[in-house]
Amino acid sequence: MFSILKKEIRGFLSSLIAYIVVAVFLLAIGLFMWVYKDTNALDYGAASLDTLFLMAPWVFIFLVSAITMRSLAEEKKTGTIELLTTHPITDWEIILGKFFASLGLVIFALIPTLLYYYTIHKLGSPEGNIDTGAMWGSYIGLLFLGGCYVSVGLFASSISENQIVAFIVSTFLCFVTYSVMGQLSGLLSTGLSNYYLEWLGIDFHYQSISRGVIDTRDVTYFVGFIAFFLGLTKLSFSKRKW
Repeated sequence: MFSILKKEIRGFLSSLIAYIVVAVFLLAIGLFMWVYKDTNALDYGAASLDTLFLMAPWVFIFLVSAITMRSLAEEKKTGTIELLTTHPITDWEIILGKFFASLGLVIFALIPTLLYYYTIHKLGSPEGNIDTGAMWGSYIGLLFLGGCYVSVGLFASSISENQIVAFIVSTFLCFVTYSVMGQLSGLLSTGLSNYYLEWLGIDFHYQSISRGVIDTRDVTYFVGFIAFFLGLTKLSFSKRKW
């Protein structure tokens, strides 16, 4: 697994696309945080990073889809997947290596946003007047969210040799699993069915963990979600042997 992880990270760092994707992510978040009037943190009236944590899940959909679209699709298209599988390495090691490499790039994209926390911390009145617990909870939520999106992106990349198709499928699935479940629950009558439908959506658990309280039910959901889509990726990836 570690050989795949190092190979993928080297591939990311030597690719101009990776830097462009991260730069676009930071630019988009920066515009929402400091420029656009309706979301500008300076006009918000409170020392808060709510804009970052509200917009990041939506920008992540495109960021992660762009990161993962080449993971397996390119390997299959160029035929290098056959060469890769001749090495003494299992399918799970290949998948997990690519998963953690993509998640590492997501973390790499998030690190510069800590500057926003420092800025808001300094601008608070009095200085430091910011809910640090909720902030770290939101960052943990974003890491879990990124993991979920990466698992979805890997699955999308495993079902097609075309990177554009993988990007579109990943974007669609990420959007559905993040937002649509909650929207559907709002259209139904109130009751347990409404609650459970909303519970299936990522947004429900992301909002819960963003309050700064790490609930084992939310952690279990995220881990289960990631494991489910990695399992689907394994099934799709294994079809080449049939």
